[in-house]
Amino acid sequence: MNDFLSQLMVFWSPAEISANITIFLNLAGALVLGCFVGYERTYHGRAAGMRTYGLVCMASAALVVLAGYPEFWFGGKLLSPSPPDPTRVMQGVVTGIGFLGAGVIMKEGFSISGLTTAASIWASSAIGILVGVGFYAAAILLSLLSAACMIWVHKLELSLPSQAAIAITIHFRRGYQPKEAEMIGVAKERGYRMMTRTLMINHTEHGPEWRFIAVAENRHLAMSICHLSEEMAKVEGVESFQLAHAKS
Repeated sequence: MNDFLSQLMVFWSPAEISANITIFLNLAGALVLGCFVGYERTYHGRAAGMRTYGLVCMASAALVVLAGYPEFWFGGKLLSPSPPDPTRVMQGVVTGIGFLGAGVIMKEGFSISGLTTAASIWASSAIGILVGVGFYAAAILLSLLSAACMIWVHKLELSLPSQAAIAITIHFRRGYQPKEAEMIGVAKERGYRMMTRTLMINHTEHGPEWRFIAVAENRHLAMSICHLSEEMAKVEGVESFQLAHAKS
C-alpha cells in the first residue's frame, strides 16, 4: 500500500506540479488570445465566435506544449520505463475526433449550429491525452477552463458590441422584378445592412426568390426579428418570406 501511494505521489511531485502550472499558463494565454481573435467573428455575426476560437486555440496549445515535457510523461516514466512516443497516438486521436466533431455540425441555409459543440469535443480529446500522459493537474485545469469558456464566454459575447445577422428568404409574386438598390434601402430603413455578396437569386415558376444575409448596424437600434417580420409583410412585391438567425 505504501509503495502504491509513493508511486501515486510521483504524479504530484514539485517538479510535476511545476510543469503542470507552466502548461496551465500556456492554456490560459491561448484561451484569452483565441477569444480575442474570435470576437472579430462574433462582432460580424458569424457562426464561429469567441467560444469556438477559444476552445480550439486552447486545445491546440495543450497538444503542443505537452510535447515539450517528455521527461514528465507517465509520471517521469514511472509507469513505463521505456514508453513509446505518444505523439503518433495523439495524431490519430485528434484526426479521429475531428471526424466525430464534424458529425455534430449542421447547416441549414445560412444557419450553422454545432460549431462550439464540435470544438468542445476536440478540447475533451486534449483533456484525455493530458490524463493519459500523466499531466493530471493540467487536465483538471483544462477541464475547468473549457467549462468556463462555454458558460461564461457566451455571456461575455452577449455583453460586448456585436452585429446580429439574419438570414432572409423572400418569395416575390410572379411578374415582379425586385431591384437590388430597393432591397438595400428596405434593409437600411429597418436598421440592417444587406450583405450583397451573400445574395442568391432563384427564378421559379411562382416568381423570383432572393436569399441573403442582413447584418444589424446597431444591435440595440435594429428591429427585432419579430418586428422585422411585420415590416417585411408590407414590402412591395413580397409574396412570402422566411426569417432566421444566421448565427448559432
